[in-house]
Amino acid sequence: MGIDPVTLAVIENGLRQVCSEMDLVHEKTSFSPVISEAFDRSNGIYDPKSGEMIAQGELGLPIFLGVMQFATQAVLERRQDLEPGDVIIQNDPYLGGTHLMDVKMMMPFYYDGELWCFLSNTGHWPDTGGMVPGGFNSTATEIQQEGLRLPPVKLMHRGEIQQDVVDIILNNIRVPDERIGDIRAQIGALKTGEKRLTALLDRYGGGIVRAAIEELKVRSEQHMREVITAIPNGIYSFTAYVDSDGVIDEPLAITLDLTIDQSDAHFDFSRSSPPCRGPMNSVWATTQSAVYVAMKHIFPEVPINAGCFAPLHIKPPEGTFLYATYPKPVAGCAAEVAQRIMEAVFGAMAQPVPQRLFGAPAGTSGNLALGGHDPETGRDYIMYFFSGGGYGGWADGDGLTNGCSTVGISKTQPIEILEQH
Repeated sequence: MGIDPVTLAVIENGLRQVCSEMDLVHEKTSFSPVISEAFDRSNGIYDPKSGEMIAQGELGLPIFLGVMQFATQAVLERRQDLEPGDVIIQNDPYLGGTHLMDVKMMMPFYYDGELWCFLSNTGHWPDTGGMVPGGFNSTATEIQQEGLRLPPVKLMHRGEIQQDVVDIILNNIRVPDERIGDIRAQIGALKTGEKRLTALLDRYGGGIVRAAIEELKVRSEQHMREVITAIPNGIYSFTAYVDSDGVIDEPLAITLDLTIDQSDAHFDFSRSSPPCRGPMNSVWATTQSAVYVAMKHIFPEVPINAGCFAPLHIKPPEGTFLYATYPKPVAGCAAEVAQRIMEAVFGAMAQPVPQRLFGAPAGTSGNLALGGHDPETGRDYIMYFFSGGGYGGWADGDGLTNGCSTVGISKTQPIEILEQH
């Protein structure tokens, strides 16, 4: 089906607006300051058959958007019983996740009786149980010590919340009254997406919107191939380091061998350090998403959907700490390791196209979690906080004195909000 450029642009922005409005509802209705004030969340639209990314909002945390593609694929593989009104919840790092605190929800979206897409989101919950408040246990040696791990289960069935599932979750975390607010905020964001996407399809028709999605995917892939073709062919290597895994005081190497071959880029991390004992292992979904986000930093002009990922070929780094398997602890994978993976991509790409790159950024989210019991109120509390850091200079100027981490768009929460909570 042919589609004119104006309609294509309107539908592209319409899809993005659906996701952006989901982001805003998620942000404004969440109880946790890390979501409502620091924007540690994302919403997107994903393909009903492949789980691939169709659209994202302008306000979503970048690392989540790639990861949710793999999380949606995990739902497709494991849940053959989806119906209208269902919402799946999961946070299993080994099934397309990051760390346990990043809780994902997926809603199958139906239009005219057909499964049309998935609406998916992620929110960073300040606590999911485990040995320490906040989940960032720097001495964890197995996933069970980090918190409650949820496989893809139905949080809602035919529009009704499954109270048994909610009770299991709330009985395993420290501040349950806040978490129920975050749960309802994520559901509300999905419901908003359902309403807005229905309106878009009603206006233009499912066939035209589907054709636009396919065309946008093709164009994004073409654009990414064009920018890769401009890079000289060759093999470029770079090693970034994580200081230690928190348990054994030895550095972990993230070694990338990047091969540029015409319009394709091949990423090989197989020379990286083996799996570590502490919580600095990275699951496969996070490793892949870190590469995607790094390439978008370098080539921001390429529209983001599954098409722009097609020329990026990432070899599974089995046998390294960048391909974590059960029961390896993974609390630091998104907060720390993902950013060092990006640093390795930046270092390798700086060799053939230095004009596109910048000096190494801070490379950390600066995570701080503080928890305890308030005897005056008789309630537990948890504060989760992250700081910014510097960005290196580039060919045309100095870097930033302070900015958000490379994996996100998050900002430091106001001190007044932290004191209140």
